[in-house]
Amino acid sequence: MKRLRAVFASIGMLATLPASALDVFEVPYASQADLKVYRVRYASEADLRIHWMRYQSQARGDALWWRAPYASQAQVKIHYVKYASQADLKVYEAEYASQAGWNGAPRGLGMR
Repeated sequence: MKRLRAVFASIGMLATLPASALDVFEVPYASQADLKVYRVRYASEADLRIHWMRYQSQARGDALWWRAPYASQAQVKIHYVKYASQADLKVYEAEYASQAGWNGAPRGLGMR
């Protein structure tokens, strides 16, 4: 929890980024990641429902993520973990952008 707060204190909380997507780069090792993410099977299990945008300019809000082609372009480096207990954040990859968002009240990633 402290690590999660420290990561997002350095990049700012997602709730404060309404005008742009979260630029994400997937790293191969957990030790390289700012955030460890676990994919859930059902939207109701997730902390955050995300949607991957094709272009950075299309994305708006904290639940619309864009895959940065290079680590230097990313705001956050993520690593997908095998077990939910290892994760800082549980996400569900929504099919449509209109389905993306927080489960419950909107909040930044500094809170769980």
